[in-house]
Amino acid sequence: MKKRAIAFVLVIAMGLALTACAGNDNKEKPESTPPTEQGSNNNSNNDAAGEQNKPTEDAGNDQTGSEEELNEVNGSSTPAEMMDAILAAVEEPSQLDMNAEMIKDMYHFDPALAEQFVVKMPMMNIKTNEIAIFKLKDAASMPTIEEGIKQRATDVQKQFETYLPDQYENAKNYKIVTQGNYVLFVISENADDIVEQFNSFFAS
Repeated sequence: MKKRAIAFVLVIAMGLALTACAGNDNKEKPESTPPTEQGSNNNSNNDAAGEQNKPTEDAGNDQTGSEEELNEVNGSSTPAEMMDAILAAVEEPSQLDMNAEMIKDMYHFDPALAEQFVVKMPMMNIKTNEIAIFKLKDAASMPTIEEGIKQRATDVQKQFETYLPDQYENAKNYKIVTQGNYVLFVISENADDIVEQFNSFFAS
């Protein structure tokens, strides 16, 4: 009887010990939870916010482009910039720049009527090729400028009439083109190409 009592006590003690160990294991190993998709949702939200914050080609950008085109139509380029672009696109003989005094003598008007100008004449006296671009201060002076240019063309023709017939014919085929306050005068075998390049600065 005494042995049975002792055995019963031992069984109870062992049961308590096992229960205590199981409790400690549960405390040391917290229950793990399955990962949520919160991070994925956050990334999705961030991506959406990023898409909203990205610059888009909206009407504002289109309007800016229109303003740039409008500036071209209104003539934002200088005669010197135009001349550089024309000579880069169209091959011409070697030329030199006329100064204000030369323009006054050869074009028969005061260059002060022009806000800006650039005039290229042949470097050698065996060519009639000449290109001039004037940006006038006032459109009211346009008739004076055109009349002076025509007189210049006549002078060049007379100079080559009995000298070099081919250059005389070239001078006879001069062109005068106006765009707003801008005037182009050109004597060249490539006159049509030069006029096209000039007009491109005012294309809408």
